[in-house]
Amino acid sequence: MSTTTPPDGPTQAWRRAHFSSLADLAAVAVRDDGAAWWLDDAGHPVTDRAVETWITCRMAHVLGMAHLLGCPGAGDHADRALSGLRSVLADAEHGGWLASRGPGAEDVDGTKEAYAHAFVVLAAATGTMAGRAGAPELLAQALRVLDERFWEAEHGLHLDTRSRDWSVVDPYRGVNANMHGVEALLAAHDATGEQEWLARAAGIADRVVTWAEANSWRIPEHFGTDWRPELEYNADRPNDPFKPYGATPGHGLEWARLLVQVDVAAQTPGQRTVSAQALFDRAVQDGWDPDGGFVYTTDWSGEPVEARRFHWVAAEAVAAADVLGQVTGQARYGELAGGWWEWIDAHLIDHLQGSWFHELDTENNPSGRTWVGKPDVYHAAQATILPLLPLTGSFGASARAAGPVLAPAAGVAPVANGAP
Repeated sequence: MSTTTPPDGPTQAWRRAHFSSLADLAAVAVRDDGAAWWLDDAGHPVTDRAVETWITCRMAHVLGMAHLLGCPGAGDHADRALSGLRSVLADAEHGGWLASRGPGAEDVDGTKEAYAHAFVVLAAATGTMAGRAGAPELLAQALRVLDERFWEAEHGLHLDTRSRDWSVVDPYRGVNANMHGVEALLAAHDATGEQEWLARAAGIADRVVTWAEANSWRIPEHFGTDWRPELEYNADRPNDPFKPYGATPGHGLEWARLLVQVDVAAQTPGQRTVSAQALFDRAVQDGWDPDGGFVYTTDWSGEPVEARRFHWVAAEAVAAADVLGQVTGQARYGELAGGWWEWIDAHLIDHLQGSWFHELDTENNPSGRTWVGKPDVYHAAQATILPLLPLTGSFGASARAAGPVLAPAAGVAPVANGAP
């Protein structure tokens, strides 16, 4: 077994090679018709499982980044994934995008989710910045649906879920969909130059900061129709993958990064840095287990509720530390990230099969109670490549600005799945 990260942390060469290996996995996931398979622990497609819009979008986004960064063949794979969003997963009858389709022809989840639609915007925006055919038209369509079907102008936030024909609106409101809405809108702003999308992203972010500051910097995740927090929501489902009870330290870390990116995009340096640091510090204090690993959720006093470790939380931790280190110049962020990368290398990266284990138990052993397999390369890919890119409002724009740093001519050849 090879050691991926040197004692002083990931080198630039390792980051390039590891990102390329994750992009390879994204390419493996994309079917001939463009929808993306769920991947198992070995990185092989699970062919008897439905294909999901959010997974397909994340693969398209990573492949669009990979094309911008010079990974050979990534653009063709991105094109295929974008075509799957235009065909397999699009709802030809009612518009918008299905939550999932298959495995049988009759198996369709027609639920319309702001979460999934935000990822369509992200995939199309990155594809547009990557110059992929059809991506600008897909982006315009996705932004129109997100605006007309999910945006609640009176609240300045996105509602969560509607029925397939749009007629029924679920009373639940949530921050998770809005967090990825911010990410998507920042990318849309970078792809189109339209200021409305940046203004919406900034408004959502500032609203979430207000809630978090009033709650000891633990972000309320769940709300009713009137956007009043429901702090006991899903108390009986602590390990729900999308709507768990309590505070989610990983989201505090993700929001910390997004606040910095909002400032970069809005050209308001430092305006949200103090809030980003407060979210980061609370998430680390509550979420990092001194024995190693970030817990998934805590109660409102910071005590762990679901103590299993999910890979995306650690990825967002190092990403947030990297951007805060850039904008503050404080060495503590690099020191924290270095220690977390040691833990990621020892426990999360699968040196034999490739990618990252998606879930560990409290003893840091691979587990599959909530997340089965390794379907998602997006968090790991972004965290891996972030320090090699200029800081912008979106990863697509950062990859566009960096140029083909992963091209073979740059001295770094793509590698097969797994660590170099």
